[in-house]
Amino acid sequence: MITPLLKKIFGSKNERELKRIRKVVQQINALEPELKSLADADFALRTQALKARAANGEPLDKLLPESFALVREGSIRAMDMRHFDVQMIGGMVLHEGQIAEMRTGEGKTLVATLAVYLNALAGKGVHVVTVNDYLARRDAEWMGKLYKFLGLSIGVIYSGQNQEEKRAAYQADITYGTNNEFGFDYLRDNMAFSLEERVQRELNYAVIDEVDSILIDEARTPLIISGAAEDSSAMYRLINRLVPALTPWDEATDLGDFIIDEKQRSLELTEQGHQIVEDLLAKEGVLKEGASLYSSANLNLLHHIQSALRAHHMFNKDVDYIVSEGLVVIVDEHTGRTMPGRRWGEGLHQAIEAKEGLNIQAESQTLASTTFQNYFRLYAKLSGMTGTADTEAYEFNHIYGLNVVVIPTNRAVQRKDLNDLVFMSAEEKFEAIIKDVQYTVEKGQPVLVGTASIETSEYVSGLLKKAGITHKVLNAKQHESEAEIIAQAGRPGAVTLATNMAGRGTDIKLGGNWEVEAEKLDNPTAAQLETLKAAWQERHDAVLASGGLHVIGTERHESRRIDNQLRGRSGRQGDLGTTRFFLSLEDSLMRIFASDRVKSMMTMLGMKRGEAIEHKMVTNAVEKAQRKVEGRNFDIRKQLLEYDDVNNDQRSVIYNQRREILEATDIAEEVEEMREDVLDSAISQFIPPQSMPEQWRVTELENYLATEFNLPAAVQQWLDEDKSLHEESLRQKLQTTLKTTYKEKEDIAGAELLRKFEQQIMLQVLDTRWKEHLQSMDQLRQGIHLRGYAQKNPKQEYKREAFTLFEHFLSNVRSDVVRILSHVKIRSPEEVEAIENQRRAEAEALMQRQTTRHEMPVSEPSIPPADMDSTQPFKRDFPKVGRNDICPCGSGKKYKQCHGKLN
Repeated sequence: MITPLLKKIFGSKNERELKRIRKVVQQINALEPELKSLADADFALRTQALKARAANGEPLDKLLPESFALVREGSIRAMDMRHFDVQMIGGMVLHEGQIAEMRTGEGKTLVATLAVYLNALAGKGVHVVTVNDYLARRDAEWMGKLYKFLGLSIGVIYSGQNQEEKRAAYQADITYGTNNEFGFDYLRDNMAFSLEERVQRELNYAVIDEVDSILIDEARTPLIISGAAEDSSAMYRLINRLVPALTPWDEATDLGDFIIDEKQRSLELTEQGHQIVEDLLAKEGVLKEGASLYSSANLNLLHHIQSALRAHHMFNKDVDYIVSEGLVVIVDEHTGRTMPGRRWGEGLHQAIEAKEGLNIQAESQTLASTTFQNYFRLYAKLSGMTGTADTEAYEFNHIYGLNVVVIPTNRAVQRKDLNDLVFMSAEEKFEAIIKDVQYTVEKGQPVLVGTASIETSEYVSGLLKKAGITHKVLNAKQHESEAEIIAQAGRPGAVTLATNMAGRGTDIKLGGNWEVEAEKLDNPTAAQLETLKAAWQERHDAVLASGGLHVIGTERHESRRIDNQLRGRSGRQGDLGTTRFFLSLEDSLMRIFASDRVKSMMTMLGMKRGEAIEHKMVTNAVEKAQRKVEGRNFDIRKQLLEYDDVNNDQRSVIYNQRREILEATDIAEEVEEMREDVLDSAISQFIPPQSMPEQWRVTELENYLATEFNLPAAVQQWLDEDKSLHEESLRQKLQTTLKTTYKEKEDIAGAELLRKFEQQIMLQVLDTRWKEHLQSMDQLRQGIHLRGYAQKNPKQEYKREAFTLFEHFLSNVRSDVVRILSHVKIRSPEEVEAIENQRRAEAEALMQRQTTRHEMPVSEPSIPPADMDSTQPFKRDFPKVGRNDICPCGSGKKYKQCHGKLN
């Protein structure tokens, strides 16, 4: 009762934000007359003046009114486009590091230019992130006219670019690219052999277009650079042959070999299933007679069986993936777009390749990885824009610290969102859709039919062909032409069939897009352009008179946000339009989450074939089901983040360490510290601290020193000759002897040559051990959920064990570096160069493939989520830690005794 009353008096938080920002818009508008008098050449000079003010420490907020006014006037002159006041509001929201929710067609691409220009004045670079290469290049070329007019440089990054081009793109004031490419470049930079091979500058400011797609939909997709591991293709083929003999569990008969949980997307063998699988494997000679599938030696077989079952029963061709040119290509469940180069993890991709009878690619070994969640949190300032963010506002704030501000439309929305129609069966639903399309086309209205999968789009396409309705199909298989098809989808009576949000980023203009037609003409005359414009205006008026674009949804998506995106294609910039979703009780969402209540309601009403129920209560029931799924998906993403935060802390320490080694010209002091620590630990193994001489294992110590440190120390002889030698003095003598031996090596090789060699060995050992550590972390992550059965919190166990693994990793790095440097004999600069070349060749051989993996939600024991409000604010940089400060990893030790040992 009180909250609505307070909102009426003071307005909502969003309204208060808009009220504050509108005051600044008035200041910007007041500058417009002055800037109109400027000559075109003056704009670049103004930009240089603003850059100088920013370099002298003037805050960007003070430069905002003049900068925004300059961009608006520049846009009018360079592109004949003027920013509306609401777009100015959007630009300020982006500059403040928030998310601007703007309806489809409100000009988000133009809005970004305001915040991008202002932040580029600081000279630290601005990244504009898009969902695919087409949009990155299109937007860079389109908005590049404005940036160049204003005197700023612009670059585009894309896959397959050479180092020089990529470095030049990052050195530009503004860099456009995809989220994948920015993430991969970050990983590649942290695998670079020298500073010259790094391409990215500091991560200063990013504007993410379609921010919900990248930070929510892609959040569970780790970016992984991997190399080939062992070949298990024969095993995948064998298991693929056996799996069809297993049958799914039937609730009615209580019989079956495995149980499928559609909600969790998981699968489990029954007792009967275990027995059958063991018998089949024993028959093939893979499993010993009487051996259990669950013995530690056979767990890999169980993994193969589960991957093959998931491939056969949970992943469907033309829904989850397509087969193209002999490869399994993943289809994005959120956008319907194909994702070439991406592979599912945990052997699932290989199992699907075996199912489809394709060539099975080798499993991969992780060389470097991160997630989009952790990569984008590295930016000093982050912002984004999309048409649908408000439903996920809690997650944006919770995980990224980003607030969502809903920007009002320039013109009032006139689109009518009609109630859902619910049918008993899918067949009745599709019959009704075809009738609705026929009726709408007869009126002259353009129609966009949105489907959730390629399979559904092809089925509906077949029905439309039978009905004699001309239409264009836009799904993952026609990805290349999607922008052109979408551009003409607003013509009178046009019918476009699109998977989910294919074509996102391109507006559907009523009457079609005359500019696209003009581009096809060679040097069109003014008369030809006028003819095209007049023909378009006629079509535009005809479509408006018929009611605008009609959007049909063939089913509800798991997320309300995706449904809103489909609806948003209609009614852009105050245009007329209608939308309606057609549902059936056989749809996935209805069947899993909402069917019982709706089905009983429909049965009570005694509905006949072809009849539909249309009521606000049904729509609400569906939205309630969607909220359930959204909540579950958020928990999965949050859990993934909590696990990856552990990896991220370790990744940050190692990548910072690696950068320091690359930047350093001399790491002799660090090497000496390592040598002292490693030798001290080695001595303690054979001569325990504060022990009696009778407990000393001198002979073993001598052998160990000779093997590990190449140090032929006659310890027993020293003790016999000098009776005053005690534990501390013996330690000191060994340290001095090792130091002297190493100094002799330096005198022979030369200090400069040895310093370079130390740096190369340190990098080589760090990279090799880090790769092994990532493999250990992967294995730990896969099995950690089983701790829940022992009443232990898997997340706490993961943190504890990950810390132990990390300490072990650092210890191995120190030991390896000292051992290699102790044994190596350097004779010439050519040998140093040979080691460097060998290291490069090994790394390039391993990096055979760059891939992103989709990690499917794993069925894990339910653990109450930790109170996220207690988490610390996310730090966007990593300040240097003093050697006597407490180590930030949480061990409680001083930094120099913990992770600082390496530094």
